Amino acid sequence: MGTRLTHTMTYDASLAAVSAMLDDAAYREAVVTAQGGSDGSVSFEQVGDAVVVVISQVQPAEGIPGFARKFVGDEIPLLQREAWTSDDHADLEVTIPGKPGQVVGSIDLHEDGGTTTETVDVEITVNIPLVGGKIEKLIADLLRKALRAEEQVGRDYVLR
Repeated sequence: MGTRLTHTMTYDASLAAVSAMLDDAAYREAVVTAQGGSDGSVSFEQVGDAVVVVISQVQPAEGIPGFARKFVGDEIPLLQREAWTSDDHADLEVTIPGKPGQVVGSIDLHEDGGTTTETVDVEITVNIPLVGGKIEKLIADLLRKALRAEEQVGRDYVLR
């Protein structure tokens, strides 16, 4: 099965401005820092009709319950891949390399009256017997916190 998470972020900016923000490596690096990540790298590549954004970072495992920490260790390497097929839609995948789980879904942008909403809609799956569901819920909570940090960086960015 899996755990579904839908989270919206709102920016007082046009879709074009939010799209440009998402195409800015400096913005992406600021998000990694705001989320507490380190060893961050961001790349953009044209692959066919899509712009593929890959964000690599390491998150500390402090504060994670013991039952989950034994699966990830002291640090959590994250690899986020977004395939933007248009200015307002991307397929999203986040993995912890070498670990049995993933986050798969989409990012959609929608503008209404000069305000743009970014919706992240994902399914979190962890294929570990007995504790997979608990870890999925923990990942959902951590992802919500990370997305709130991303939204704050984005709101500051569009005000510049």
